[in-house]
Amino acid sequence: MSGWFNKFKESRLVKGSVYSIVGAFSYPRLNIINKLEVEGMEQLRDLPRQKVLFVSNHQTYFAEVIAYLHIFCASSWGKKKKIGFPFYLLWPFIRVKFVSAEETMKKNFMSKVFALAGSIMVKRVWVTEGKEVRKGLDPSDTRKIARALDHNWVITFPQGTTTPFAPGRKGTAFIIKHYQPIVIPVVIDGFSTAFDKKGIKLKTKNTKLSVKFKAPLSINYEDSTENILQQLMHAIEQSKEFMPQEKGM
Repeated sequence: MSGWFNKFKESRLVKGSVYSIVGAFSYPRLNIINKLEVEGMEQLRDLPRQKVLFVSNHQTYFAEVIAYLHIFCASSWGKKKKIGFPFYLLWPFIRVKFVSAEETMKKNFMSKVFALAGSIMVKRVWVTEGKEVRKGLDPSDTRKIARALDHNWVITFPQGTTTPFAPGRKGTAFIIKHYQPIVIPVVIDGFSTAFDKKGIKLKTKNTKLSVKFKAPLSINYEDSTENILQQLMHAIEQSKEFMPQEKGM
C-alpha cells in the first residue's frame, strides 16, 4: 500500500497539480506585489536533470523554496533572465526535491499539501525520552537525500534555520563528500522583509526579492567535511566575513 501511495505522490498528476495551485497563488506575491530578480538563471539550462544540489541560505520556511520552483519551471520553458508570465505552470518542471524539517512539514494542512511538491522530510533533532540528544541528519535521512539526487535536483539549506549567519550543519557536507553531486550555491535576499517567518503572509510591498545562482563549486571530495562545510558557508555568504559590521567598530 505504501509503495503504491508513494508512486501516486510522485506522479506528474499530483506534483504538477500542487505546483500549478501553489504557483498561481504565489506568483502575484513574488512578481507583482513584490519584484523577483534572478541572477545566473541562464546556467540552469546546461545542468543535468539529476545529481545537482542547490545549497542556499534561508530566510523563511516556504517563500524561497516556492521562488525556486517558479524559477526552475520558467527555465525549463527557455527563460534565461526572469520568470516572466507563468505559462510554465501549465506543464511545470517537477524533478525537484527540497530538504525540510519533518516537524515543519507536518504542522498543518497547508504544509502537508506543500510537502507533496517534493519535500524530503528529515529529523534535524533527535529526541530520546523527551530530551534533545543530538542535532544533525539521521543516517536514514541521508539515504533519502542520496536517492532523491539520483533522479532530481535537490534544494537544501545547510543552516537548518532562518536565523542569518547561523553555523552550517555537517550533514550537507557529508552528502557532498560521499555522493559527489554538482553543487550550485544560491544566495537569496529580501524574503524576510517581504514575508513573515513562514513565508506565507505579506509584511511589505514593492520589495526586491533577489535570487543569485553562482557557478558550480569546485570541490575536493577528499577534503574533510569541516573544510567542505566552510567552503559552502562562504559560497552562500553566511560565513563570518560577510557579517555586517556594527557601527563604531
